[in-house]
Amino acid sequence: MNALLVAVSLAAGAIGAAVHDRAGVTTSPAVNKTTCNGIDYEYEELAGYGYVVSDAVDKFGDTLGGLGSSIHLERGAWKKLDNGSYSGVLWSLPDRGWNTQGTLNFNPRVHKFNIVFTPQPDATVESPSGPNLYFEYLDTILFSGPDGTPCTGLDADATGHLSYTGFPDLPAATYTGDGFGGDGPGGKRIPVDAEGLWVNDDSSFWVSDEYGPYVYLFGPDGKMLAAIRPNDAIVPVRNDTTSFSANSPPFYIDDGKGDDVDPADPDSGRDNNHGFEGLTVSKDNKSLWVLLQAAAVQEGGLDKQTQRNTRLLKYDISNRLSPVYAGEWVVSLPLYDDPTAKKSKNPKVAAQSEIFVLENGQFFVLSRDSGAGHGTDNSQSVYRQIDVFDISGATDIKTEGDYDCVGCNIAKSKSGDLKKKITPATYCSFLDFNVNSQLNRFGVHNGGDQDQYLLNEKWESLGLVPIDPSSPNREFYIFSLSDNDFITQNGFMNGGKLPYADGSGYNLDSQALVFKVRISI
Repeated sequence: MNALLVAVSLAAGAIGAAVHDRAGVTTSPAVNKTTCNGIDYEYEELAGYGYVVSDAVDKFGDTLGGLGSSIHLERGAWKKLDNGSYSGVLWSLPDRGWNTQGTLNFNPRVHKFNIVFTPQPDATVESPSGPNLYFEYLDTILFSGPDGTPCTGLDADATGHLSYTGFPDLPAATYTGDGFGGDGPGGKRIPVDAEGLWVNDDSSFWVSDEYGPYVYLFGPDGKMLAAIRPNDAIVPVRNDTTSFSANSPPFYIDDGKGDDVDPADPDSGRDNNHGFEGLTVSKDNKSLWVLLQAAAVQEGGLDKQTQRNTRLLKYDISNRLSPVYAGEWVVSLPLYDDPTAKKSKNPKVAAQSEIFVLENGQFFVLSRDSGAGHGTDNSQSVYRQIDVFDISGATDIKTEGDYDCVGCNIAKSKSGDLKKKITPATYCSFLDFNVNSQLNRFGVHNGGDQDQYLLNEKWESLGLVPIDPSSPNREFYIFSLSDNDFITQNGFMNGGKLPYADGSGYNLDSQALVFKVRISI
């Protein structure tokens, strides 16, 4: 019933779709082209748009929200149909549940969808297409710890950990009652703010999170099989002690207001809610990379103007149960001018929300501004892009040494300036989400009215599939879903037992875009 609701709602959304900002229509054969270390990239067109309604629910009765925190498209399931449409299987990773008013004892999970995509290359601004990407909900798998205890979206404790044989010390979250504000025995669970996803051929899952920030391997049933603890320069420390808290108090205590840890920010390591946003795995399934959302605290991470230089880590996962730390590089994130900020507060760093390793050895990275889009005070985003970076000429700081200890830094803490002897990855600007001459071809827009066709603020996922699955060449579709933060006026948590209406007053659908691109090699 829920799957039908999503599909029908998508189809209905095509009726009466508004057209916005007809200016800037381009007649060029490509929207944009770039070359990164000799490899050519071409953004040919926006190829698709779809959404999942804001009040859809999963099989447990919880709101199907946050779908764009990360996605994975199954390579073997992507098919071109005789009628020219495509079908596939998309896995979607919500993060820690509805948390705009405090964290909850939400059980982190992964969702499975069938998708059908029908290209509409003749869509124009004057005659736009309706949604042409459709979702059919299939299943949800809940994540649990090594002992089978459910994981949680609640914030980690300021100190302390959970211990399991064969695992590093894991973050712990202590809760009272049922963790939603109701009666219950309380307890401790492993907190997971899931942000990166890869689905292996055996249906196990790699998941990166922000609390640790750790990387977890979950089995097909959702049970934790292995965990990666990063080096000490990344693990958060307060008062000379490991402290996994992200200063995100629970909803059941004063609606999540105030601080639940002192000091609010770590002294070193990842900043609050700036953990491993990006995760990707090589095609041969032997290498895994994770990228911090922005700089670590001791490297300028506490200020949006200085959090530019972030860390990319590589692990050898030939043996998935025993990952090996294999390398580390610096990625210098892009800068943008925020038109709503004072001159002294510009430029700002566009923090990254996802990465995807390409067969040519380079990476896609989704970097964006914040506080702009549907449901925010500012509707106009100025930086929301899929860019490219290349580490072939960058310094492997793991090999160099002296950068992985507590408080060790690759950049100055005040200015964020990178140390001179470190060469960062080559970073190349590429695909801009915000081109209205493309968005308007599907009735959506950046800037302007706060309506359901305005792009959401948070776009945090990337998936890549060939345009010709039977004979892959250099043309691809890039899928990206938005994270709507579970914002709805008809929401449910705790297995449907906790109804909620987000305090913003908004209903944010989980939007999806599909881009058509060409890569030279």
